[in-house]
Amino acid sequence: MLPVTADDHLPGPVAVLANPTAGRGRHRTLLPRLLDGLAAAGRPIRLLPASSPAEAEAACRTAVAEGAGALVAVGGDGTVHRALQAVAGTAVPFGPIPAGTGNDFALDTGFPADPLAAAAVIAEAVRDGRSQPVDLARMVGVDGTERWYGAVLAAGFDAIVNERANRMRWPRGPRRYDLAILVELARLRPRRYTLRLDGVPYDLDAVLVAVGNCPTYGGGMRICPAADPTDGLLDVVVAGRVNRRTLVRVKPRIYQGTHVSHPLVRSFRARTVELAAEGITSYADGERSLRLPVTISAVPGALRLLR
Repeated sequence: MLPVTADDHLPGPVAVLANPTAGRGRHRTLLPRLLDGLAAAGRPIRLLPASSPAEAEAACRTAVAEGAGALVAVGGDGTVHRALQAVAGTAVPFGPIPAGTGNDFALDTGFPADPLAAAAVIAEAVRDGRSQPVDLARMVGVDGTERWYGAVLAAGFDAIVNERANRMRWPRGPRRYDLAILVELARLRPRRYTLRLDGVPYDLDAVLVAVGNCPTYGGGMRICPAADPTDGLLDVVVAGRVNRRTLVRVKPRIYQGTHVSHPLVRSFRARTVELAAEGITSYADGERSLRLPVTISAVPGALRLLR
């Protein structure tokens, strides 16, 4: 899509949400330089206070409600996810600075992997009053709860692993996730899913279900390799009755996106996805999200990216 150029300069300050623990803190010392880079846009910079994910999301919503001219998230997909809840469907433009363990949304939408380079791109866009529209996915639970995501919704084995890892108190760090994988591999079984894609029903057994607005999740795994955040569609990838040995063998292929050629993997594309299964809590952009069933819709141009 062609950039949208504002006639006037952005009216309010640039609000910045920074997660100092993103990427295990490896970019923490960069924050002053990143803020200096953003200040080159000639707009006031407002660093948002937040000590938890909930506080981060609330701070972003408050900043937008108080007239922020733009919102920037410094961190990984989790930080981006919190910020998206505030800017989705609004005219407030957004810029992600990739500084986390997983930076899938920022990289899939064309931002440089280097945080300082990404800050320079965002500052130039702010200075010029320029933004580009991209799609987001809007999900709604049975109780009417609404959440937005930018990258991928996981609702199968990966979501189950995340749920177990979040319940574990030992070990700490990435080893906890590794242990959760081993535990859930031992318990692996296909589950019955009901899909309705633009009104067309599908009942199937599967161990992995992903609904992508963008191609990647988990730090570069191309789970929905054909997904395009500007086409107004969601890509749905389903791995069917896969046993443990096959899953272990196929899973590394996700990094190249070649898993979709496996005979037990099916791909779909739809504007609206209704997804139901028993006992599954979904994970969107790597963050714990809504319990199934959910309805997910592609919303064209729901976000204005500072590019």
